Parts: sequence; C-alpha cells; structure tokens
Amino acid sequence: MVKNNLAQAKEVFLPSIVIGELCYDAQKSGRKQANLARVDELVANGTVLGCDAETARQYGEVKNQLRLKGRPLPENDIWIAAIALQHQLVLVTRDAHFQEIENLQTTSW
Repeated sequence: MVKNNLAQAKEVFLPSIVIGELCYDAQKSGRKQANLARVDELVANGTVLGCDAETARQYGEVKNQLRLKGRPLPENDIWIAAIALQHQLVLVTRDAHFQEIENLQTTSW
C-alpha cells in the first residue's frame, strides 16, 4: 500500500530526520546494504526538507504545547511535526501520538 501511494504521489517531502531514522533502521537490519539502497531510492525520488530557524520556532511551540498537555512525544517526532507544520504539509504516519499536536494534519497509508 505504501509503495502504491508513493508511486501515485505528485510530490514526496522527506524530513531529514526521517531519513536519519530510516538509515539507522537499515544499519541495524540483517539486510543493511539493500535497505540503505531503498532509502537512497526514496531520497532520490523526493524532496528533502531540513531544519532551519523557522523549524526550531515550530519545534519550541509544539514541545511547549505538549508539555502543557502533559503529553510528551519522542524528540525526533516533534522535529518531524515541526517541519510538516512549517511547510503546511500533511504528515503520513501510523503513529497515533501525532494527533496530540495541534493543527497538524495527518493521514495513514
């Protein structure tokens, strides 16, 4: 399903943090080289979004909102959400905890 949706997407944006997580997973897998090649293919067919001062501002807002709610999330996920909010993108995820973040649009493939 994910492969089909990626193939049909007009544009795919990849936070650099996600690429790091995928590379880490590939490094610890039993098929390191094959999985790293899959990450490279995904990167080659998408647009990588890095962090800048605006991302950091979004991160601070999101992390504070979560603190006030008493609903912390993993640090990387806060950065990923900040990038999605900054660029007004829909975040594709299976992690329900992203629903804790105000104004973040999510969908599941």
